[in-house]
Amino acid sequence: MRILRAATVTATVTALAAAASGCGGGTSPGGGGSNDSPKTLTYWASNQGPNVEADKKILGPELKKFERRTGIKVKLEVIPWPDLLNRILAATTSGQGPDVLNIGNTWSASLQATGALLPWDKRNLDEIGGRDRFVAPALGATGAAGKDPAAVPLYSLTYALYYNKQMFKEAGISEPPATWDELVADGKKISKDGTWGLGAEGGQLTNNIHQAFALGKQHGADFFDAAGKPTFTSDGAVAAVKQYVDFMAKDQIIAPGNAEYGQNQSLRDFAKGRTAMVLWQAAATTFAADGMKPDDWGVVPVPVPSGTPGTGRQINSMLAGINIAVFKNTHNLDGARKFVKFMTSDAEQKLLNKTYGSVPPVKAAQQDPAFNRQDTKVLRETLTRSAAPLPQVADEAQFETSVGTAIKDLFADAAAGHPVTTESVRARLTKAEQQMAK
Repeated sequence: MRILRAATVTATVTALAAAASGCGGGTSPGGGGSNDSPKTLTYWASNQGPNVEADKKILGPELKKFERRTGIKVKLEVIPWPDLLNRILAATTSGQGPDVLNIGNTWSASLQATGALLPWDKRNLDEIGGRDRFVAPALGATGAAGKDPAAVPLYSLTYALYYNKQMFKEAGISEPPATWDELVADGKKISKDGTWGLGAEGGQLTNNIHQAFALGKQHGADFFDAAGKPTFTSDGAVAAVKQYVDFMAKDQIIAPGNAEYGQNQSLRDFAKGRTAMVLWQAAATTFAADGMKPDDWGVVPVPVPSGTPGTGRQINSMLAGINIAVFKNTHNLDGARKFVKFMTSDAEQKLLNKTYGSVPPVKAAQQDPAFNRQDTKVLRETLTRSAAPLPQVADEAQFETSVGTAIKDLFADAAAGHPVTTESVRARLTKAEQQMAK
């Protein structure tokens, strides 16, 4: 995932629900909207490929295919990740948005709380083939528990550990790490003479949250209690954040400069042989764009404290991914549902997820051999066995901002040579918890 503009996100989310509650319109059944403009749709796509232009080339032919089948012309805008959430939030408050849009699945409950998105009740889900077509973990990241989904899974992603085979060989390491102790030990063997064991995006708030969340699960922490109240200062949460930052502060396997990374620089370092490992989602297309061949790198599940990945304290990844949603006040409700059905069809799911290196959340599409490659197999198995969605609470966007910033500041402390202690971590997380209460 990519960095968000934290200050704007925090300010906007605070007023979201009240400002957006009147955005919807229309009287059509299934959640609002109208069919005043039946021949056109506007679609905001997220930047999934190496760059925006690549996405346009990938999606363009598919949108033409949809137009030939339905007579509906789709106006496409691909929005970079640093801008996407802010654009969506502005649209929810103004009522001036697209018909169909991609959202990060971690935003589902926050955007659901605005009332601006079409609820995917049984009728709407039946229009696209029913909820049973989708894998259950992906559906778990579509909105708050007990409510109709605010969106439909489109691309599923989990984290994996990518490693440079040649750098491991030169360091005398025969197998990639399966536990965190092994990762630190391997990283220390490699971290010398200008090369480093592990890459990180210390300035990228969402990535910070993703790593801390998975580590939190391994420490028995959820960051929110059952009532949705923040528990950022629990012993497990503090231990998880400290473990992550300690890869730089204590273990010294992450370069200090990574504290400022926020635009996927760690992937370029990996591709150029400056870093031997990186924790990432679907990275194959980015590596190829940076000149790496598939044989240059390997991929394994994200480490766990001991044993093998699974449920409970053996969770090793947040369930990342992209959902596709419909603005409730769309002027082409029938066309929007047809478009979501098209994008989640077995054929499109195979084609698009294959192209992007992600995993289809549609069960039938996962049977394609493309999802049994070395990287997609790890991602697919993690999705079904050992991934968990971030907390589906209305304040999730503020969680990403407040705790993500706390981790960013701790990385800055580590890069500057300041000690990172349990007390300093707890102090940063206490401040983050207080910000959530404002």
